[in-house]
Amino acid sequence: MDSFPIFISVAGRRVVVVGGGESAARRVRLLLATTAAIVVVAREVDAEIAALARAGRVRHEPHDFSAADLADAALVFAASGDPAVDAEVSGAAQAARVPVNVVDRPALCSFNVPAIVDRDPIMVAIGSDGTAPVLVRGLRARIEALLPARLGALARFAARFRRAVQAVVQGPDARRRFWERFFDGPIAARVLAGDERGAAEAMLSTFNRQGGRAEPGIVTIVGTGPGDPDLLTVRALRLMEQADVVLHDDLVSPEIMARVRRDATRIDVGKRKGRAGIGQEAINDLMVAEARKGRRVLRLKSGDPFVFGRGGEEIEHLRRHGIAAVVVPGITAALGGLAAAGIPLTHRDHAATAVLTTGHRRADRPPVPG
Repeated sequence: MDSFPIFISVAGRRVVVVGGGESAARRVRLLLATTAAIVVVAREVDAEIAALARAGRVRHEPHDFSAADLADAALVFAASGDPAVDAEVSGAAQAARVPVNVVDRPALCSFNVPAIVDRDPIMVAIGSDGTAPVLVRGLRARIEALLPARLGALARFAARFRRAVQAVVQGPDARRRFWERFFDGPIAARVLAGDERGAAEAMLSTFNRQGGRAEPGIVTIVGTGPGDPDLLTVRALRLMEQADVVLHDDLVSPEIMARVRRDATRIDVGKRKGRAGIGQEAINDLMVAEARKGRRVLRLKSGDPFVFGRGGEEIEHLRRHGIAAVVVPGITAALGGLAAAGIPLTHRDHAATAVLTTGHRRADRPPVPG
């Protein structure tokens, strides 16, 4: 490698941006995600930087650059747009041993700015030594789609319990195994789903548990849409890759089932008109039983689980039995089928209202009015 990837601490440290135009503003936007003391050196700045200066988020020093501006700087960015000024900044920075980046002039840089995937405090930086910026942007987009939005929250949650784990779990190998199970297990899934309170209670229960009983798992009820795997949500795909047990409807397509984790246990619980299935009560009991074994249970439904999908009944049953449950919506067939045919469900010139109704109800309920 010609470049060695590192992360530099800038907390409370002076970071200098030379320039006041759009190129400088782009560097300032990146730095605003940090706790650095941002200093902009330029006689004039654009409206964005001026507003940030008025708000106290950056410090504007309205003068031409001089080497004295680099005093105590952790980093410097040259983005003046003037080749002579940028070269002067680079020379002064390298003489002062301050890392410097010059916009669009890699030969004058001592460091490059990577594409960043921000899940603070989890950070992913992608670089190509300036050889393929378009490729790097594409990779960043793919990684963004793969990483849960609440990954940073999961890291902070784990940090809260680090000392407790050190006290309860003896030995570095045992602690490593504990954290491996944690990050791949149901408590982490609850954090990623936004249930930090429930996750904290489960974590404390794990510490206090006697007899080595498995911690309760989690059930995620996922809608798979009208059958096209390209219409699955990113979250649905991620959960399909993590599941231990999958209970799927008969209408879930083979193409979608192909996306499920290969070594997951698959149980067909589908029901068809005129063909006996295992019954809704048995499905409910099966979800509870598998979750109580500490497994990540994925309940796959075609369409959307809350549109005639009995998702409401299932989540009520799980909550009555103290099982963590999360719902991930899918595209209901009412929308997906019409969209595929190019027919709008509503149109301000033709249809102002849409009504979704079932063709039949429970056997013990009166029939749907015709």
